[in-house]
Amino acid sequence: MIALITGAGGQLGNALREAAPPGMSVRAATRAELDIADEGAVKSALQQTQAALVINAAAFTRVDDAETQREAAIRVNAHGPAVLARACRDSGAWLLHVSTDYVFDGGQNYPYTAHAPAQPLSVYGRTKLDGELAVSRELSGRSAVVRTSWLYSPGHRNFLTTMLRRMADTKELGVVSDQIGAPTAASGFARVLWALSQRRASGCYHWCDSGVASWFDFAVAIAEESVALRILPSAPPLVPIAAADYKVAAARPRFSLLDKRDTEHLLGIRAPHWRVSLRETLGRLAARRPSAEAR
Repeated sequence: MIALITGAGGQLGNALREAAPPGMSVRAATRAELDIADEGAVKSALQQTQAALVINAAAFTRVDDAETQREAAIRVNAHGPAVLARACRDSGAWLLHVSTDYVFDGGQNYPYTAHAPAQPLSVYGRTKLDGELAVSRELSGRSAVVRTSWLYSPGHRNFLTTMLRRMADTKELGVVSDQIGAPTAASGFARVLWALSQRRASGCYHWCDSGVASWFDFAVAIAEESVALRILPSAPPLVPIAAADYKVAAARPRFSLLDKRDTEHLLGIRAPHWRVSLRETLGRLAARRPSAEAR
């Protein structure tokens, strides 16, 4: 089977390439190589690759920048998925589209099911929701939307790499403690996307690593595991702060834990605890770089 991965230069695209199952012939297109909002380019890509499966990992993910770069976010997050869905409809390809927990407003205090009402708080969340709706509208029955949360990997810009950088050169670090969700390793999420794709499971699904955390909890775990693995010689004191005291352009949901039980049941697997995934991710990072003591 031939699969086309869009947004292949990002952290999820890279994880998808690394996790491709045996027998899968992967064609990977970065943002520079394929503008998913360009109908002609997308149609040509599908014709040239003869892909039977498209996994859309392309997204405008800079949540705060989306507030001022609204048209750019709409183009990638909303218009692009619609273009991909129409092209897949014409070619007969299956489409798996990746979305986010930020389609929810965080107003409830229990995990969001895939069918819970979506009420995004930000331009990023609204454009991602519009992309979901476009895929469902244009390619119902031959597509899946999969939401995830707090995605991270060792080699791209994300909360993990930002914390490692700041912990290395900061005397004290304040981290938001009143926003709750679940950190999710891109490597594990990629394997789930391949499994859903092979099953041709249509509809909307949720996936995140198990457990619950605040950003502060996540940062504490990063510090502890990084020192234990000698990625960092030590970590600065971490101070819990309120989201209201950390000024950003875009509103975030206070609570965005995803209910993934239906996905676990479908695939016959259980998501690992987020701290286990974090330890494995940092272990791979440690194996690729000299220890803090050696440096």
